[in-house]
Amino acid sequence: MKKRYGKVFALVGTAALIMGSLAGCGSSNTETKAPETQASAAETPAGTTAAASSEEEAVDLKGSISMVGSTSMEKFATALGEIFMEKYPDVTVQSEFIGSGAGIEAAGNGSADIGNSSRNLKDEEKANGIAENIVAIDGIAVVTHTDNTAESLTKDELINIYNGTITNWKDAGGADQPIVVIGREAGSGTRSAFEELLKLEDACKYSNELDSTGAVMAKVASTPGSIGYVSLDVLDDSVKALSLEGTAPTPENIKAGSYFLSRPFVMATKGEISEQKDVVQALFEFIYSDEGKELVESVGLIPAN
Repeated sequence: MKKRYGKVFALVGTAALIMGSLAGCGSSNTETKAPETQASAAETPAGTTAAASSEEEAVDLKGSISMVGSTSMEKFATALGEIFMEKYPDVTVQSEFIGSGAGIEAAGNGSADIGNSSRNLKDEEKANGIAENIVAIDGIAVVTHTDNTAESLTKDELINIYNGTITNWKDAGGADQPIVVIGREAGSGTRSAFEELLKLEDACKYSNELDSTGAVMAKVASTPGSIGYVSLDVLDDSVKALSLEGTAPTPENIKAGSYFLSRPFVMATKGEISEQKDVVQALFEFIYSDEGKELVESVGLIPAN
C-alpha cells in the first residue's frame, strides 16, 4: 500500500515542476492562471494535498479477490468479504468453501488469490512457495446430541472414543447408549488438526465422514448418542458442547491455553503478502488492523496478532 501512495506523491511533485517550468517560459495562458494557482496553494494548509491524495487512493481501490478453501472458515471469510466490500465498493470478494486442501492447492496453482486453511501448512506446501498467513486462532469444539447426559471428557476418553476403544457412553460419563462417531472427510483441515492434536492420524473409527462443518452439526443434532467436532465459531443451541478436561470451549479458555483443542486459521498466498496485488495486500492490512481484530472477535475467534 505504501508503494501506491508513494506513486501518488511523486505525481503531485512532477505536476508542480511542470507548472513551474511553464510559468518560466512566459506563456500568456500560464501567466494569467499562475496567480490563481499560487493563491490556492497559499490558502491550502501544509500536507492537505498529500492527505487528500492518500484518501482518494484508498477510496479508489478497485479489483477482485478470490478465496477458496476451508468450510470451517466460512463464517469468518463471509463476514470479512462483506465488510471489506462495504468499505471499498469497487472491490469484489468471492469465496468458495470446498476444504483446506483444495484451498491451498488453489493458492499454489494461481486459480485463487487466497487459500483458506483451518490447519497449519505442511512443509512440502511451504517448500512450493506458499506462505502461511495466520489470521486467527480457532478452537475445535467437541459436540454431542442435546439429550446426552455426559458433560465432560478427559483427553484419554476422547481419544478412546475416536479410536474405537470406547463404544458406549456409559464408559464416558453418559447413559447406556452406543456412541455414533462422526467426523470430517479426508482432506478437511478440521479433521487434520483434530487428529494431529490427539495423535490419531489414520486411527479414527468413524461411523460417518461428512464433507462440511454444517453437515457435521446437522448430523449430530439429529442423531442421539452421536459425537462430532466442529469449529468453535459455529456453535449454537442445536448441539451440546462438551468440556474437555473440565474446561469449556470458549475463546477465553483458548487464549489462556487451558483448552487443548485449538488450531490456526490460515489465509495462504503464493508468495509473501508484499508480493500480492494491491487489493489482496489491502485485505490483509484490514485483517491485522484494530477494525479487523474486532471482526475476528465478533465471529468467536481470537486475533492472531
